[in-house]
Amino acid sequence: MKIWHTKSGYTISCILSGRSNVFLITGNGKNILIDTSAGYKWGKLKKALDKINIRKIDFLILTHTHFDHAANASNLKSMYGATVIVNKREADYLENGRNPLAHGTISITRLLTNKLSLAIFAKLNYKPCLPDILVDQDFNLQKLGYNIYILFTPGHSPGSQSVIVDDEIALAGDSMFGVFPGSVFPPWAENVDEMIRSWGKLLETNCTLFLPSHGTANSRELLQSEYFKKRKS
Repeated sequence: MKIWHTKSGYTISCILSGRSNVFLITGNGKNILIDTSAGYKWGKLKKALDKINIRKIDFLILTHTHFDHAANASNLKSMYGATVIVNKREADYLENGRNPLAHGTISITRLLTNKLSLAIFAKLNYKPCLPDILVDQDFNLQKLGYNIYILFTPGHSPGSQSVIVDDEIALAGDSMFGVFPGSVFPPWAENVDEMIRSWGKLLETNCTLFLPSHGTANSRELLQSEYFKKRKS
């Protein structure tokens, strides 16, 4: 399990990896879970939570509502009492357990989505979940006692958002990947230009480390290099 610590004492743990990373933020006796992984990972997710003696999740923040990020939201809400936070642009997907469409950004994923998107995405529905807090743009958890805020970072999906901890570490969802050496560019995005503008928003924070939902951590230097290379002048 990979673990990071912030200046004011938050611990960020990657409690589940593989298909999709799931992060747990702990501090002041509270637990905040970021994403849920796919439905078929529920047993592994519960085992991981049990292993570190998590009995209560105060907040579940969804970076977006694709099946590999939101499919276990209903279970976490009912079993761990999680207050579910999602961007309002994707609330309907979560409430109905529907997977938003995605578009390929490279040749192979464009081929897959163009030829198979309807057939594939129809099979990726999941157990519906009623959200508790709907986020519009940004959302500051400081009023709830956390030095954490949610930053609206659309592009991969309409309601994609990132979680900024201590203005030091960003949990970036699928706004970037950490899979391909020397690149943060995701193989799927609804709006590439908007996604790249979201990189700029992330760079406006003081974060030096960016934890994506797929792959390993990205440095500020790499994100900055990719942003200046791909942004439109």
